[in-house]
Amino acid sequence: MAEHPAYPVGLRLTGRKVVVLGGGQVAQRRLPALIAAGAKVLLVSPAATPSVEAMADTGEITWERRPYREGDLEDAWYALIATSDPEANIRASAEGERHRVWCVRADDADAATAWTPATGHSEGVTVAVLTTNAKGRDPRHTAAVRDAVVEGLRDGTLVAPHYRTRTPGVALVGGGPGDPDLITVRGRRLLAEADVVIADRLGPRDLLAELPPHVEVIDAAKIPYGRFMAQEAINNALIEHAKQGKSVVRLKGGDPYVFGRGMEELHALADAGIPCTVVPGISSSISVPGAAGIPVTHRGVAHEFTVVSGHVAPDDARSLIDWPALARLTGTLVILMGVDKIGRIAETLMAHGKSPHTPVALVQEGTTAAQRRVDATLATVAEVVVAEDVKPPAVIVVGEVVAVGPKPLA
Repeated sequence: MAEHPAYPVGLRLTGRKVVVLGGGQVAQRRLPALIAAGAKVLLVSPAATPSVEAMADTGEITWERRPYREGDLEDAWYALIATSDPEANIRASAEGERHRVWCVRADDADAATAWTPATGHSEGVTVAVLTTNAKGRDPRHTAAVRDAVVEGLRDGTLVAPHYRTRTPGVALVGGGPGDPDLITVRGRRLLAEADVVIADRLGPRDLLAELPPHVEVIDAAKIPYGRFMAQEAINNALIEHAKQGKSVVRLKGGDPYVFGRGMEELHALADAGIPCTVVPGISSSISVPGAAGIPVTHRGVAHEFTVVSGHVAPDDARSLIDWPALARLTGTLVILMGVDKIGRIAETLMAHGKSPHTPVALVQEGTTAAQRRVDATLATVAEVVVAEDVKPPAVIVVGEVVAVGPKPLA
């Protein structure tokens, strides 16, 4: 008789009798899933592992402490045959055939009427992998395929959008410092399910290329001294698309709440009655120095770090930062958006007591393929930025931690 592939199907076993013959390791592995499926499990075995005994003690299964005997499979819907007695396995399998009970054989898969697929779970979905080659079954390969699929679903590298249960409204997603691998798993999943993506220039742009053609991508890039999309326009775009019933992702660089104006967007959405999910992201303030070999804290060197925006110069009346107080701190100072103001920032820090010899590092395009690190001191940083043509985005680190790690490669 010709060999045909097995037909995959999901059994709904709630309240239905399932017989397990044998209380060893096979039963120990399979019983939890049967219990979770709501099956009414009858275990028939003279002995059992401690874990299986515990399932019987808690009433999750019924255990009859004896060998298999004819009639045990009567009224069963499904059976797992896994005793250490080959003859008993054969007789039980024959009984299953007579009663039309699907039976799995742990000792002889080719003699079974059912096979157990390699299964895994992700986001409420069961992934089941079953070989299609009856004569060339390779359980390890099947399990490896299962693991690859489940891991891909969990980390977002395998895109499987929801269609009936997508997250409604808007998701403010922190995309991390730039490397697409540094977005969170949840952020990547939401991005894969989006109808509309409103993206900043500093978000992980490479991820946009992975989006399906139907996804509308709106460029909300705030390029310094260049084209600018006003925050009000961004808020309106989020509200407009969400009110159309679309799943909207606001993809931001770093973390939405670290100089990302995320709370302004959340307030606008709340005022419009739009539900909003906030997905934190890895902030460039700590990840970019780390990627460049600079710890923002280090035992015996710096026990605290401060993150500030350099967008407004210290001598500007709009500045809300107490630069003289920062100059007196002994920890690490991390400055974001401060490349064009670093000369005046350095002068202010030195004027209020910071040593001119304090190490400074500028990390441009951190975590991306274009990353580069330029080192200086407070006394020389203004000249170095011009000489090395350092451009934003760049994270500036001021403090002794700059000199802690290995020397940067040329």
